[in-house]
Amino acid sequence: MAEKPQPVQVLYCGVCGLPAEYCEFGPDFEKCKPWLIENVPDLYPDLRKEAGLDDADNVSNQLQSTSISSSAGSSKPKEEVKRLPGGKIKKKEKLEVIIEKMTRNKRKCITTVKGLELFGVKLNDASKKLGKKFATGASVVKGPTEKEQIDVQGDIAYDIVEFITDTWPDVPESAIFFIEEGKKVPAV
Repeated sequence: MAEKPQPVQVLYCGVCGLPAEYCEFGPDFEKCKPWLIENVPDLYPDLRKEAGLDDADNVSNQLQSTSISSSAGSSKPKEEVKRLPGGKIKKKEKLEVIIEKMTRNKRKCITTVKGLELFGVKLNDASKKLGKKFATGASVVKGPTEKEQIDVQGDIAYDIVEFITDTWPDVPESAIFFIEEGKKVPAV
């Protein structure tokens, strides 16, 4: 009987998140070079010859010192960019509430509220309060982007702005937007 094949152990780059063999095709190969020389010297022998063993230590020290000095010298706080595997950058979500009115069956409307959770509002409590205030059905559902949103039955788009700002003072009126005819319009 043949032996079962064993799983392959893959070493991922500490900089870009790609397998070490694919770092040269990634977005930050220049930043990956010191890490590759230090952790996987036999994979890219050309890099070791190119930089020399002593130079590799100097390069990594220089990178660390420049990142420390650049953050201390700048007056603006540097945004931390979260990198996902494959070199993709995760964008930080904007603090805004988006209200959209959708029509179904010609006469029926659904008002969708997205982004309340970014202000620390619990969506289940918010849907209960919206349902009681406007005497309609309100529920928390997952939207097309797999994020939770509140669906409220009826056209309450313009009344809801005042209710949100009164009920949750952490949500400023300038952070509330409507989507009308495919365009984002401020609620102010």
